[in-house]
Amino acid sequence: MLKSILLISLSTLLFAKYTNCEFKNENYTEICQKAVKNGVSYKYANEFLLSYFKTKKFDEVSYKYLQPRFIKAHKKNEKKANNVLVKYIPDMVTHLKKYKEVYDYAEKKYGVNREIIAAILIKETRLGKIKPTHDAFIVFNTLVVRTKPNSSREKWLLNMGKTNMTSIIVHCYKKGVTPEQCNLPSSYAGAVGIPQFMPNSFVYAEGYKTEVADLTKMEDAIVSASKFLHKKANFSVLIDWSIMPDIPSIESEWYDYEFENDDASFVYAQSKKSNKVYDCFTCEKPELTYLREYSKKLMRYNNSSNYAVGVMRLAYDAHKSLNK
Repeated sequence: MLKSILLISLSTLLFAKYTNCEFKNENYTEICQKAVKNGVSYKYANEFLLSYFKTKKFDEVSYKYLQPRFIKAHKKNEKKANNVLVKYIPDMVTHLKKYKEVYDYAEKKYGVNREIIAAILIKETRLGKIKPTHDAFIVFNTLVVRTKPNSSREKWLLNMGKTNMTSIIVHCYKKGVTPEQCNLPSSYAGAVGIPQFMPNSFVYAEGYKTEVADLTKMEDAIVSASKFLHKKANFSVLIDWSIMPDIPSIESEWYDYEFENDDASFVYAQSKKSNKVYDCFTCEKPELTYLREYSKKLMRYNNSSNYAVGVMRLAYDAHKSLNK
């Protein structure tokens, strides 16, 4: 019976003519309208948002882990990950040598240190070894369908879900694939590929010697992550590692500071959006100004103090190992 209903629904979609973005779900209406403004046809946008395989299936795991009660646990896991990933520094060095030509190209074009990019790729997917198990569109659709905008965080989640759904529809339309073929393996948070780009960041994707970027290819991941930091974080001058403080010892001090202060931030004294005041670890410490400057740039990639500290530590140690 269910199979018959599905076949009828698919047949209806196949022969229907769509000329507008009218949906019972107002969020779908908004997503459709934005997709059309970005060049997607009404027909394609409607078929995507009415697809059983895309909007009637939900990701319970991702929805659970994106709830506020898991954020504190995530921060702890980030710190654990930093400590665990140090043992992969020899792998980073091997990787940097293997892809030297690509890193030479990316450094020259975008001014982002190769060790920084390798550290990001280690943290995100362990240089591509961690394989994503979710579907990005279903992750964001679950958020949009389930989230009620009753708080500032819920409003942010809802908007984030809608904009990323729009980006995926636009991306797949330009690639010329059907909604059912538009499968983007992702993390539980909807991040895609080796560098774990959110769909809204696909605009920064760039291929290495190819016209179309494939974020599951290491070469394209390296160039794309470099372009992201250059364009979005104004990262254009290579770090001079010789004037950096001893980052492993700074990292240890930071973890103690974070434990003692509930509102600790590695680089910020105040939030620009909410005016929230933080206990800033590097502020008012001239000897840490250089580290703070580049850590801020890294937080445009992932807005987490522990993430930025972890990347800087891995990159610092990899640089030392690479230049022995």
